[in-house]
Amino acid sequence: MVEGQTEEAFLNEVMVQPYAAHGIFLTPIIISTSPGYKGGLTSYSKVKPQIDKLCKQDEGAFVTTFFDFYALPKDFPGQNSIAPHTPALAKVLHLEQHFAAAIGHANFIPNLVLHEFEALLLTDINAFADWTDNDVVLEPLRKIRVTHEPEDINDGVQTAPSKRIIAAMPRYQKTVHGPLIASTIGLDAIRAACPHFHRWLLELEALCPF
Repeated sequence: MVEGQTEEAFLNEVMVQPYAAHGIFLTPIIISTSPGYKGGLTSYSKVKPQIDKLCKQDEGAFVTTFFDFYALPKDFPGQNSIAPHTPALAKVLHLEQHFAAAIGHANFIPNLVLHEFEALLLTDINAFADWTDNDVVLEPLRKIRVTHEPEDINDGVQTAPSKRIIAAMPRYQKTVHGPLIASTIGLDAIRAACPHFHRWLLELEALCPF
């Protein structure tokens, strides 16, 4: 289950084919927010019934999530029990643990992206070069990558990965450029630079060992 079209396209373009070759068949499903509308994780109370339904309709399949940690709804399981000054990775692991317990199905694998989908794109700043006429605009992104790994780039309102990308490239369109840039980078490079993302893939791969 994914938040929107960007994540759906990323899975379809970057992950579906290589995993199918090893017997793992991924089907991205966008969250329903209201009748006739899809996309956006606005509240846990809306998404829980959808996950429950998926887990129950085929107990031979596994249900997992591709949700951003950034701007996660306040009613998400575990939000109220995070200690002050907890490191981001520890927060995500804490939330994933509570998420799994709240859903309560053996065929559910929780996953939150640190901090959001765009963090994966910061694996390789050179992949943005095809989408700008002046590479100088990419210098702020190169600078932050010198001191931070992609998943460590924070969740501030103006400093989250997507905010940094838009500041450097105002014409960046998440649904258009995001999956294409990810395809340019490649799955192997992304998982090498993003340990938490890599950990999720290992969980998926364990379902049908390569």
